[in-house]
Amino acid sequence: MLKKRIIANVVVKNGIVVQSINFKKYLPVGKPPIALEFLNNWGIDEIILTDISATKNGKEPDFEMIRKATERCYVPLTVGGGITKIEHIKELMHCGADKISLNQSSINNPSLINEAAHVFGDQCIIVSVDALKTKDGYRVHDYINKTTLDITPDEFCHKAQELGAGEILINSVDRDGSYEGFDIDLINGVCTKVTVPVICCGGAKNANDFIEVLTKTNASAACAANFFHFTEHSVNTTKRNILKSTDVRLETHADYHENNFDEELRLKKKEDKTLEEMLFIKIEKEII
Repeated sequence: MLKKRIIANVVVKNGIVVQSINFKKYLPVGKPPIALEFLNNWGIDEIILTDISATKNGKEPDFEMIRKATERCYVPLTVGGGITKIEHIKELMHCGADKISLNQSSINNPSLINEAAHVFGDQCIIVSVDALKTKDGYRVHDYINKTTLDITPDEFCHKAQELGAGEILINSVDRDGSYEGFDIDLINGVCTKVTVPVICCGGAKNANDFIEVLTKTNASAACAANFFHFTEHSVNTTKRNILKSTDVRLETHADYHENNFDEELRLKKKEDKTLEEMLFIKIEKEII
């Protein structure tokens, strides 16, 4: 059985990593290369870097930013934003991207999915779908035009798979930055319509949310952005707690197997005697 993946979504706006809240409010976090370096050190399985300003500003992908970011990335990297043609994908691959994510192009030019899958293989093509809950149920959200399409996310994802998408990234607009947990109903709806791996994103507060979505849905991976930015070693501690319920990779030096966590799954302080003894333990620097 394949292990579930824990993925970080690094949202970039005008060259700066930001905290996104409901696709409306964006708070600065830092530079992309530094964010990727920290996530690598903390043991993340994969990273999705999404430039939300490229398409909106009518620009192509920021290749120079991607080159600098990939210098510090040693896990599979997916890049999205501003991709409108095959040449963009080729250049991103040369910059170090392992996969690409299509969002607006999947809406405005769905044939690009098929063309890209034919040239690079469907394993390199992720279709990113933003979903919004309306009075008529879930609908695909167009974040550029701030409108909802007359199609459900599960139907849209099914069509994307038929066109050649090798993975689906389903984003909940309502849960984005809310810390209310993943939208289980939305994710289950998509998982029942496609056979390719599904990555879910939006709403993670702590490891409990990851445990819930990875045990109650058929999602292959759980993805978060804001949650991972503001707590050092949040990837390691999250994986340690997830391991109690489902299988994930945990291969970093700090695996927290002897640590305790509180009801909010925050790391608890060790006993004073234990901390005193640790002063005399030499820990070799981990080389990744």
